[in-house]
Amino acid sequence: MDKIRAKKANIAVVGDLMIDHYIWGSCERISPEAPVQVLEVKKESNVLGGAGNVINNLIALDSQVSVYTVLGDDANATLTEALLNEAGADCHAVIRQHERVTTKKSRVIASNQQIIRFDDESREDISLNSQHALLTDLQKNIFSYDAVLLSDYGKGVLTPNLTRDIISLANAHNKPVLVDPKGADYSKYTGATLLTPNKKEASLATGIELDNSEALEEAGYKLKNEFSLTYSIITLSEEGIAIFNDEMRIIPTVAREVYDVTGAGDTVLAALGIALASGLDINQACEFANKAAAIVVAKVGSATATLNEIEEYEHSLNKGQAESKIKDFAQIERISKRLRAQGRKVIFTNGCFDILHRGHATYLQKAKEMGDFLIVGLNSDESIRRLKGSSRPVNDLEDRAFLLAALESVDYVVPFTEDTPYELIKRVLPDVLVKGADYEGKKVVGSDIAKEVKLISFVEGKSTSSLIEKISGSTC
Repeated sequence: MDKIRAKKANIAVVGDLMIDHYIWGSCERISPEAPVQVLEVKKESNVLGGAGNVINNLIALDSQVSVYTVLGDDANATLTEALLNEAGADCHAVIRQHERVTTKKSRVIASNQQIIRFDDESREDISLNSQHALLTDLQKNIFSYDAVLLSDYGKGVLTPNLTRDIISLANAHNKPVLVDPKGADYSKYTGATLLTPNKKEASLATGIELDNSEALEEAGYKLKNEFSLTYSIITLSEEGIAIFNDEMRIIPTVAREVYDVTGAGDTVLAALGIALASGLDINQACEFANKAAAIVVAKVGSATATLNEIEEYEHSLNKGQAESKIKDFAQIERISKRLRAQGRKVIFTNGCFDILHRGHATYLQKAKEMGDFLIVGLNSDESIRRLKGSSRPVNDLEDRAFLLAALESVDYVVPFTEDTPYELIKRVLPDVLVKGADYEGKKVVGSDIAKEVKLISFVEGKSTSSLIEKISGSTC
């Protein structure tokens, strides 16, 4: 995740753009002119479809996107460009072709039920001049892109010759080129880094009925070998992604709920593209794409996943994994900002937590009960020595952080090197700052930042110092 945030990849998307037009209304009477229902229109909406959903997903994942496509010279082209600009995409390589029709799919929906769809589009190949213009611009700018994504909806932009030329260009400059394929003939995609067919598409392309694990494995390797792919994968909808390297591996999607798989394939293509562009290996990229897809299928309609949503999803999956809860200043500042934006109540406390004992566990449980997320600032070894002397700490920072993070009550642990956690508190901006009852009447560091300060009584007789004394006085 940090690699992806730091990279902020620049991606070129080549493919078929369209407008998804929705007409919403209700039907309460029959027309006197014919035996058909009369729709009373309540509202209309237009969103980017086709490759536009890939673009929306990439932008949601904080990448920069340049769009390579061909539209008609019509009002729908103007609307498409307006939607692209509104999304924040670079439209310099959007070409208009005279007498071509920009794709628009209109869906009429009454009482949440689609009753008809009508399409206005061109499906023939774009002209040779348009192909040349797209390729020339891509050749000029290929150095600035971290990956190239081909989103093929069979509307004529990704012609066989143009597709082969783009793949050759990307390979010549060591740029990953990922393809969401269309149709039964994948020969034009030969040499791509990877394709993202689902089971149905892979079955159509290979002629293999994917009704068991052996058939899935056979199809995956057939795609890899026949089309000279760097990686071979088959997406399995809510079941995850199958990867075919030395052996077949299925990375499952752990979706909490599945409402709608619409657009999940576009999310997978976008997430794989940005992950590989950011330096993740194929296994890490597929795991990242699975998490993005798990978020999308829990939403209704063609949706997107943000890095913040994926980070929160990872946290929910990894609550039992202590290492994933240990963060640095930059990470916790970003997490705290997201939690505040969600209206979550953030609790902060800090300490040395040298030898973890019942008093610590009770204290942290009580602190967590005051809000939604508990963040614990942890003194570094050096700061403890300055505060308590050269004989402390007994346990080093790595061990102390791990044990704290293993507690169910603790959401995040953040080490700090200063004598006080003031700089860390400035990053967290907690709702509640928690300290021990021994601070009664004393100034609490960070009280000028937190919304309120709460004091918690310690468990009598339970302290690190008493434990050390007890151990020192024992005999073997």
